[in-house]
Amino acid sequence: MRNATITARSSDTATVVRKLRPTALLPTPAALRQLAPHAVEHLTKRLAEPVECVYHASFRGGTWPRAIDEFLRTWERWPKRATTAEGQNAAGRQPGTEVLTPEEEQNLFLRFNYCRYRVLRVLDRFRKRRLTLAAARELLRWDELAQDVRTDIVRANTSLVLAMARRSKNSGVELGELVSEGNLALLRCVDKFDAARGFKFSTYACRAILASFSRAGAKAARHRAQFPTPYDPAMERSDFVETRREHTEHECVDELKHILFENSAELNQVERKVLAARFSLEQFGAKPGPRRKTLDQVGDLLGVSKERVRQIQNQAMIKIRAVLEERLLAAS
Repeated sequence: MRNATITARSSDTATVVRKLRPTALLPTPAALRQLAPHAVEHLTKRLAEPVECVYHASFRGGTWPRAIDEFLRTWERWPKRATTAEGQNAAGRQPGTEVLTPEEEQNLFLRFNYCRYRVLRVLDRFRKRRLTLAAARELLRWDELAQDVRTDIVRANTSLVLAMARRSKNSGVELGELVSEGNLALLRCVDKFDAARGFKFSTYACRAILASFSRAGAKAARHRAQFPTPYDPAMERSDFVETRREHTEHECVDELKHILFENSAELNQVERKVLAARFSLEQFGAKPGPRRKTLDQVGDLLGVSKERVRQIQNQAMIKIRAVLEERLLAAS
């Protein structure tokens, strides 16, 4: 391909890593309507991300493309390692416990990279042009096949990450965090591994996984240096809102008492008596007076009905609210 980037080469196997940043455009709206919504989303994501493959000379000519074509026609007969509903694969083993033979491993990686190579071919053919509906379907088919084979490879090697994490001597890093970092390193290794060189994938992946463990340990050490005390939820202040509300209420009460004491709202004698009895204010001072009275008790004290007490109270509160709003506007 015209912009292939060579990052690794072996003289005996003639392998090369090829990369391509897609410039192809989505099909026309009429063509997109013939695809399922998830297919359109998949296609959009594929066109937005770089694509690469470990190219092998057998991909052009030879028997490998014909083998892939046969694989497409008989997909269900190939040794896929998908798990069943009971959590076991077709051979009856738990996922991640199967051990690939060198031949199986090389076959899977060649199959994986050939599918990615076909994706690159489609994207290279439609540089800065709209994909046709047929090309979009071809691109999606090869990319889905590549992801299926990639899943088989990852599933066959997940036990490697767990075993190395358990034997790791990185103190201060939880096992789950090590496994997470190791799985990310494993995914990157699958994309870069060249099976044609003749080495086992575990030999190649172990170094990357150990390096990811070292990075996780260094990150944890920096975190401990910055935060030497572990996080304790019991020490977290969680009553800030309640404390702030209580402080505001006290300020409002003090301001109300000040207005009543100075009679800034120009209340008459009856209104002052009603408020003093209803809110247990002693001479409108700072100290609370007797227990607050009900509307009936205040009505008996003044010789009026309960409804009349409510009316007097509301009139007094309107006057006080007006003074409060005036002071707030002046303060702002």
